Amino acid sequence: MSSGSTDKKNNILPVWGNEKTMNLNNLILTNILSSHYFKVNLYQLKTYHEVVDEIYYNVNHLEPWEKGSRKTAGQTGMCGGVRGVGAGGIVSTAFCILYKLFTLKLTRKQLNGLLIHCDSPYIRGLGFMYIRYTQPPADLWDWFEPYLEDKEEIDVKAGGGQVMTIGEVVRHMLSKLEWFTTLFPRIPVPIQKDIEKKLSTVKPLSRVPAFSAVTTETDQEDGWQQTRSNQSFTDDNPRRKENDCKTTKEQFQDPVDFADELAKEKERQKKEKDKHSYSKEVSHHRSRSPHRSHKSSKHHRDNEKDRREERDRPRHRERHHSRDRARRSGDRASEHRLSRERDVVRPKYSRDKDSDRHSSREHRSSRDRDRNHGKEKGSSHSHR
Repeated sequence: MSSGSTDKKNNILPVWGNEKTMNLNNLILTNILSSHYFKVNLYQLKTYHEVVDEIYYNVNHLEPWEKGSRKTAGQTGMCGGVRGVGAGGIVSTAFCILYKLFTLKLTRKQLNGLLIHCDSPYIRGLGFMYIRYTQPPADLWDWFEPYLEDKEEIDVKAGGGQVMTIGEVVRHMLSKLEWFTTLFPRIPVPIQKDIEKKLSTVKPLSRVPAFSAVTTETDQEDGWQQTRSNQSFTDDNPRRKENDCKTTKEQFQDPVDFADELAKEKERQKKEKDKHSYSKEVSHHRSRSPHRSHKSSKHHRDNEKDRREERDRPRHRERHHSRDRARRSGDRASEHRLSRERDVVRPKYSRDKDSDRHSSREHRSSRDRDRNHGKEKGSSHSHR
């Protein structure tokens, strides 16, 4: 009775740090909780095995953001890409499922099942990320140490292009805080020094040529041992078979050198660029050749005519306005000159006529005054 309760107690995993946020970056957690995929699709998954199947079908990288959805160009300081602060993006399927696993409160047995799963390396990768985010730093070495030399390959970059082995991923999680555009929880300095000391004693992970079926004894002499268990899940899923989890040497073939692949990709892009520039130059030459169709040449002439008229229209308008202004100013000057000439150079007969008119007016007024005076005198004598 007591042994059963002890086993049950040991099967419960502790949670280190924040029990609500899973120690995730606030921006990433906010995007997870507000994403349609997490609220609708993952909400329908109620069991551990359903979530594992979702990882198998839909996870293809381990970055926190989908490719090209987060723009951090020009951001510096605390708004840089490393700290995950600033403009958000589309949160990745991997991190949505990682938080879904956290809501399920995985047991120790279930977490071990993720680490040794054989259907997809991304199931194992999410298991290691779950440990890195939720487990106490003092327990990290015990969890990761058996997998330091695991040679199964996994492409961790969104869109592909960064192939690593499980051993390299585990070593990165133990020795570095940065994971693409986010950070793992910080490990206390004494524990980090102890981990680095233990890592220095571990044989460096070397990449050897692909194994063949006849090199088993040689591999055992070199001390290479497989660390994954042959345990498998009993599930109704038809893609899981009894012998799927048998780790063979073909599963741990040496990955292609990333530097060589990068050089080949650059060479391919250069050839495509040269080809594109050549085709563009050829098309430009054809467009300038005298064998163009009549329709295209007529269209080109019409466009040139329209552009020329559009360019000359303001010039003609300005010229017309300046001409009107000159005409109006000339008319006013001529009218002023004529009126001045009329005032200065008037004919003699007009002046004589004016003086005669004025003298006659004075004569009439004096005659009227004399007449009125005579009347007044006559009226005064009659009264007497």
